Order: sequence, then structure tokens, then C-alpha cells
Amino acid sequence: MGLLGEGINEIIATTRKNAAPIGIIVKGDSARMVLFHGTHTIENIRKDGWVVANIIHDPVIYVKTAFDDLPDDYFISENAGDMEVQRLKDASAWIAFKAEIERESGGAAIVRLTQVAEKILDEGIYPVNRGFNSIIEATVHGTRYIMNHDPRLRELIDHHASLVRKCGGSREREALGLLLDYIKK
Repeated sequence: MGLLGEGINEIIATTRKNAAPIGIIVKGDSARMVLFHGTHTIENIRKDGWVVANIIHDPVIYVKTAFDDLPDDYFISENAGDMEVQRLKDASAWIAFKAEIERESGGAAIVRLTQVAEKILDEGIYPVNRGFNSIIEATVHGTRYIMNHDPRLRELIDHHASLVRKCGGSREREALGLLLDYIKK
């Protein structure tokens, strides 16, 4: 499957003038996403039929895209097969997919992905950073927490926040500050 490995790959998905952290589920040779109804991502996929997986190593971007929209100058257009797509200009790598809604139920849809193009832009090596990984986890919990204020989710956020403070660098700590501001709203 190229740049993506088996399991859930956390990426920033871009559609037209939209970015959101999403997990791409890879099993064998197939890739899928689960998207919630009412999001810009699913509406753009319905309209345009494509999505780009951006591999990016900036924890602040993960937090911002989970809770807010990015300005237009964060995006750049690319040709991918017979499609014009948009990706994040600071991505280390990107993968363009044709995206088709496979089935829908309740509040979500399963989207089947067919890879069209892939490009590595930054061949840097990034070691595992527990602070970065904890920002990803805290952000996932934060997106759910703002919907229902479940105290258990807040405990998980606080656990990951302590790991960010212990194991993260300045950019992870900045991302944590943003995350904590977003979940206070």
C-alpha cells in the first residue's frame, strides 16, 4: 500500500479547501475511512470524489485541523492522474485517492479509497516521539469530549497532556496549549 502501513494510519485528509485529521484503515490491499455525516470532508467527497492523505509531522496542524479551518494559503493544488486535488503545502508526503462512499449507517459512512498518486517530498527520518503521539491521542479524545463532556475522556486527555509535557518538544507543548483552549470553549 505504499506509504501507508496495515492498521490505522493517522493523517491529515484534504478535500477542496478543507483539512481534517482522519485515520485511514488499511487491511491487506484495501484502504478505507470512516467519516461522520455533516462534515466538510464527507460533503466534499460526495461532490468531488477524491481525498488526499497528507503525512505531516507538525502536531499543531493536527490540533488546528481537528477543531478549526485552515486559511487557503495552507493548500496547494496538484495533478493526480486525471484529477486536480489539493494537499497541504507543508506535507512531507501525500497520497491522492479516488474516494467512493461504500455504505452509510447512522451518523457515519465508510469510504473506499483507491490510490491514484503518491509523492514523497521530505525524506527526513522522524523517530517516535511519545509527546507527538500523545497529542494525536489527546486530540482524538478532545474531538469527542467537546460533544459530550464525558469525564472519562477528560481523564484520558489529562493523561496524554502529562506525557506531552514530559516527552514532547516545544511544538508539542504549543499544540497541547491549543488543544486545551479548544476544549474549554
